Amino acid sequence: MPTKNDYLSGSRIRGLKPYGVKDIVSFLQTLDSSGAYNAGRLAEACRLYERMIKNNTTIALTLAGAFTPTGLGGYLSLAIERGLIDVVISTGSNLYHDIHLALDLPVHQGSSNVDDSDLLEKGIVRIYDIFIPEETLFKTDRFVQEVVKEYSKSLSTPISSADLHYAIGKELLKVAPRPDESILATAAKHNVPIYTPSPGDSSIGMNTAKLKLEKGGLIIDPDIDVLETASIIYNSSKNGVIVLGGGSPKNFYFQTQPMLDQILDIGRGGHDYVIQISVDVPQYGGLSGATLQEAVSWGKIRPREEVNKVTVYSDITIAGPLLFSYMFARGCKAELKNIYLHKGEWAEKMRKSYIDHLNK
Repeated sequence: MPTKNDYLSGSRIRGLKPYGVKDIVSFLQTLDSSGAYNAGRLAEACRLYERMIKNNTTIALTLAGAFTPTGLGGYLSLAIERGLIDVVISTGSNLYHDIHLALDLPVHQGSSNVDDSDLLEKGIVRIYDIFIPEETLFKTDRFVQEVVKEYSKSLSTPISSADLHYAIGKELLKVAPRPDESILATAAKHNVPIYTPSPGDSSIGMNTAKLKLEKGGLIIDPDIDVLETASIIYNSSKNGVIVLGGGSPKNFYFQTQPMLDQILDIGRGGHDYVIQISVDVPQYGGLSGATLQEAVSWGKIRPREEVNKVTVYSDITIAGPLLFSYMFARGCKAELKNIYLHKGEWAEKMRKSYIDHLNK
C-alpha cells in the first residue's frame, strides 16, 4: 500500500510563466512542467518517443480515418525520411487520398455547413470541411488501375497489401509531380512497408476489384499481412507504436503479440512502448477507445510498465503534428531499417521457428 508521501512524490505544480516559450521544444517542455491533463500526457509522449528512438526500437505508425486529405501527412513523410517510423498500418482511405496530393490533384478547404445535395449535383465530395472535386477521384482511380494492371503482369502468386502499396509508391516516385508530399512515395523510397487491414475497404480496393472483372487484377492475401506483421515484431528486439486514432489499424498492430503468443506459441511478451492519441473512450466497447491497460490483459502490451505507455486524449490533427514537430526540432533521427527489403526473410525465419516448436 502506497504511503501518503508516495502519493505526493510527483513534482509540484506551479503557475506556468510562458514568457520564455520561443519554439515547439520549449512550449512542450513548459507543458511538462505542469504534467497535468492531456497537456502533460502530450509532453510525456514526446519524452517516450525520444526514449523509443534511443533504445533502437522498431516503431510502427497506425493511422485511422482520413488523415491525409488534411495535408498533415507531410509530417508523417518527414518522420519516415528521418527513420522515426519503420512500418505503417493504415486505412485504405488514407492511402487513396495520399495519391491526390502526390499527383498534384485539387483538394480544397471547404465547410461542414453546406448543402450536400448541392455538392452532389456539382460533382464535389465532402470529408467534413474538405471538398474534393470528382475529377480528382477519377484521375486517381485511373492511376491506381494503371499501376495494378502493369504490376499484375509480373505476378504469379498472391501478394501482401504492402507489396501493392510499394508498387504504387514506386510509380509515384517516377511520375508524380509532388512525391515528397506522399506517404506512399516516401515509404517506398525508404523501404518502409505499408499495410492495410481491410484492403477492400477503400477506393484502392474497389479499383483492384474492378480489374478482376477484366481478368487483369491481382490477389491480396490478408494472411500474408498477418504473418509479415507478426514476423516484424518477432525479429525486432524492441517494439513500439504511435497510434493515431484507433480502428482496425490499431488492432492489426496490437494483434501481432497474441498471434505470436496465443496462436503460434513463440511469443514476445507484449509490445514495449505505446503512444496512443485518440478522442475515443472505452465505455462503448469499441477497440478505438479501448485503454492500453485493457490491452495488457490480452498480452498485447507488457504488464507493469506504465512508464512505457501513454494515452493522449486529443484530436490527432492537433496532437499528432505537435508530437512530430517536437521530434524534428530535437533533431531526432534513426538509421533506416529498410524493413520492406527484409520482410520475406523475416517471415521465413518466424515460420522455421514455429515449425521447430511444433516438432519439439
